[in-house]
Amino acid sequence: MSIYQHYREEEHSFVDQVLTWKEQVERFYTAHLTDFLDPRERQIIKYIIGETNEEIKVSFFGGDKEAERKRAVIAPYYEEQIDSDFKIVLYQADFAKKFINIQHGDVMGSFLGLGLDRKKMGDIIVNDDQIQIYTTSDIATYVQTNLTTVNRATISLKEVPLEQALDRKDAWKEQTHSVTSMRLDILVKEIYRMSRSKSAQLINRKQVKVNFKTMDNPAMLIYEADLISVRGFGRSRILEIGGKSRKERTFVTTAVLKT
Repeated sequence: MSIYQHYREEEHSFVDQVLTWKEQVERFYTAHLTDFLDPRERQIIKYIIGETNEEIKVSFFGGDKEAERKRAVIAPYYEEQIDSDFKIVLYQADFAKKFINIQHGDVMGSFLGLGLDRKKMGDIIVNDDQIQIYTTSDIATYVQTNLTTVNRATISLKEVPLEQALDRKDAWKEQTHSVTSMRLDILVKEIYRMSRSKSAQLINRKQVKVNFKTMDNPAMLIYEADLISVRGFGRSRILEIGGKSRKERTFVTTAVLKT
């Protein structure tokens, strides 16, 4: 039985990467630190490493307890990880909210505009007139030096302790559905309460993302821990895929970001 049958084709390269990390830690007894991972990637690592592995273990940390994107440390079972092992830097900048509106996507666009990999950035927090950005320590100085403009506003990043992370205003509402299939178009239909034709139309128009990647296949299968984003409708998470009803419908628990 192939390990790949449990994963999407586009996830196979990441599965190979995790298998390589696992083998290296087992062979050399040296911990491996990843870049920032989305929830689905972390789920894959947990599946492959195994929660009952007696030789190695995996720990996750994203800068604060509510982080959506986190780094992983895969290490020998006897090693204990502390926050500093994850090598995360938190930057903060102020802006004049009265004159400029800065949103999450503006910060992301400016970061990517520097030619940096998305995996090097953790969560972005925008509260009132402040921005906070988590990044990996290896590119932190470059980010601080070059990320000076967001949505036409000039900013100056300063490093702050992780303990000074801003409170998040995100509020997620859990709900449970029973679905005939774990297809993307069906999940979008159920989560966002629209017709199936509408959900398929949004997907075909490339207005739907799964784990931050644009998807245009309505038949794509959705798994536990996936993040779904629909332009104009918001974001959601697949929290749990449960059992089946008497009519063979699957119970799914999701969370929708309240706007």
